[in-house]
Amino acid sequence: MSEKKKITVSRLRKMKQEHTPIAMLTAYDAPTARLAELCGMDMILVGDSLGMAVLGYENTLSVTLEESLHHCAAVKRGAPHAFIVGDMPFMTYQISPEQALANAARYLQEAKCDAVKIEGDREMAPTVRRLTSAGVPVMGHIGLRPQQLLVEGGYKIAGKTETAAEALFNDAKAMQEAGAFAIVLECIPAKLAKELSEALDIPTIGIGAGVGCDGQVQVVNDLLGLFTDFIPKHAKRYANLSAEIERAFKEYVDDVKNRRFPTDANSF
Repeated sequence: MSEKKKITVSRLRKMKQEHTPIAMLTAYDAPTARLAELCGMDMILVGDSLGMAVLGYENTLSVTLEESLHHCAAVKRGAPHAFIVGDMPFMTYQISPEQALANAARYLQEAKCDAVKIEGDREMAPTVRRLTSAGVPVMGHIGLRPQQLLVEGGYKIAGKTETAAEALFNDAKAMQEAGAFAIVLECIPAKLAKELSEALDIPTIGIGAGVGCDGQVQVVNDLLGLFTDFIPKHAKRYANLSAEIERAFKEYVDDVKNRRFPTDANSF
């Protein structure tokens, strides 16, 4: 069996040119990453959604740099051939391009990520340019930006008006010109996302942005049914593991309470 080839920036660029859809998953641990790579996942994003999906925070804003790096390193160990993107947390890159570079370097050097992702409009272009000129691959993120939660007063669909759509076009172009190798389009109208994808030379990764993007990303908890409070409109539940895990836990507790476990087969 031939060894699996490492996914690289050039490979992702070629996939866009060949109109080959890019499959991306947001995940946070080595066992999940290992399975994702085994099943053909091209990219894994270690998102700041880590805060809500794993750490029990109310939103993404509380995630620290150290927490993010810890989980990025785990994912990289689990999926050495997939393209691993570290999602830089709130206030780890917004203060200055130099702050962003110092923190981004840790993703590549310590966590062994292949790239970092930062949210931002065209005003973030100088930061993207500073990182890419120093050798740090950057994925942009426009549209709904979770780190703008407090400013926006919630999670809102972006680009619904003509003016807002034009602004997103300008943001995307600025990110591309600054050197971003790809860009996430989150929760924008499908028609707009398709137009952006056709206008840009770099791959677009959609989440709630329609099938016209160059690739798609979903959060593992949503995809596997591990998040039970609600199902986001952009998500498709491919399994209901929450129910299966609950069944298993209840059976284990019942077996322990009634001394049915361990049996002789589980004992030494």
